[in-house]
Amino acid sequence: MPVTIATESVLSDNARALIEASEAALLAVYPPEECFSFSAEELATKSTQFLVARRAGAPVGCVALVDQGRYGEVKRLYVDPGQRGRGIGRALMEELEGAARDIGLGLLRLETGAALAAAVQLYRRMGYADCAPFGGYPDIASNLFMQKRIGILLREDHGLAQLSRA
Repeated sequence: MPVTIATESVLSDNARALIEASEAALLAVYPPEECFSFSAEELATKSTQFLVARRAGAPVGCVALVDQGRYGEVKRLYVDPGQRGRGIGRALMEELEGAARDIGLGLLRLETGAALAAAVQLYRRMGYADCAPFGGYPDIASNLFMQKRIGILLREDHGLAQLSRA
């Protein structure tokens, strides 16, 4: 059965259920003080696009693109455990990258952790590389910061206007 991906309201019941499942998965691996996830309310802004993957109409995964001005931040990548290994995470990330390009973002960043091995492996396979801490996240041992250039930069990057290819 094919997977469809579309932008949906982060405040819908389905989105909230995916976010709650994502949070539970994080808390199974990290203590609360090492989880830097956004709630549905924190994601409910004009600068956030929330993507939901569906299979046979049922929500099976999500990811959020937060427009931070100079870069896009990847938040809340999650795939239902029963649906993992079917390319849904990659499909969500590819859709997110396209959405970022559509709004002129040439750089994506994310904060994750080494304990989330499957996610880190996906990010690396998709070309994300380690980078310095950003966005006010603490530089603690459990944090891993990654970024990827996804195309022509159409916005200011670190205060310098640039036009370059990835």
